Amino acid sequence: MSFTIVEPCTARLNRSEQAVPASNPRFLEKATTSPADIILFDLEDSVAPDDKEQARRNLIQALRDLDFGDRTLSVRINGLDTPYMYRDVIDVVEQAGDRLHLIMIPKVGTAADVYAVDMLLTQIETAKGFGRRLGLELLVETALGMTNIFAIAGASRRNESLHFGSGDYAASTRARLTTIGGPHPDYHVLTDADDGGARQAHWGDMWHHALNRLVLAARANGLRPVDGPFADFSDDDGLTASALRARVQGCDGKWAIHPKQVEPINALFSPTDAEVDRARRILEAMEQAQRDGKGAVALDGRMIDIVSIKQAEVVVTLADRIKAT
Repeated sequence: MSFTIVEPCTARLNRSEQAVPASNPRFLEKATTSPADIILFDLEDSVAPDDKEQARRNLIQALRDLDFGDRTLSVRINGLDTPYMYRDVIDVVEQAGDRLHLIMIPKVGTAADVYAVDMLLTQIETAKGFGRRLGLELLVETALGMTNIFAIAGASRRNESLHFGSGDYAASTRARLTTIGGPHPDYHVLTDADDGGARQAHWGDMWHHALNRLVLAARANGLRPVDGPFADFSDDDGLTASALRARVQGCDGKWAIHPKQVEPINALFSPTDAEVDRARRILEAMEQAQRDGKGAVALDGRMIDIVSIKQAEVVVTLADRIKAT
């Protein structure tokens, strides 16, 4: 191990993050019963320019008046290059910041973007005497942001998570796509021809490099990596495939842009009963070996190494955290 110890951010469940347009009071009220781990109130892309101020007022009133229980609450502010961002931070945080847990910065391009929001939050929290410091979620969705992602991830002690926005990322890189978060039929390889001259096309994952880079930057800085939305909420199989890809790469969770996506995402990013049972048995076998003074640990006829033990600890910790909610 390196002498540099990576300190983990605030521990939170982040399997599902449901985006809720703040311009719609009915959606804000329905979010009080959402099973999502994090409710993300959106003041940015889902709100038309003419509705920005009203959406901000809607959100402040909802945070003051509605009971969201023990849900983790976040708000996506507008970009730093817009005339809305500073009012999003000042108005929402000054008037209802004690109800929030997180602020999401969209289209983060440089570490200085994070510093700017951090400074504003520090000023407001100090002036208002808030007892809880807001965390930051960082939405990486441009070529500039992906280029600077390691500096961005380490830019503030407030940082908690990195999120991948494939839609805006595709626009930024001039990539072509058929759906946000989905594959593209032109991103494939061809097999050699068989005896009859036929060739098979195998689709590839056009998001693999970007998402993997995000996971690396997040984990190297103790943050949670979170995959962005799968836009076709009528395609259950596509959502499952997208979530499994992100889970295998190391993401903690995924966005839900429709309420029906939340519970499937929660299930896909939760360990199964069989996985939890095996993880507990690995840890029990390790403890028994230590009591017996044995240096080697075996389970079901297989040797268990330190990596297996660490993975088991991750599974058990996640399962216990889910059970406690």
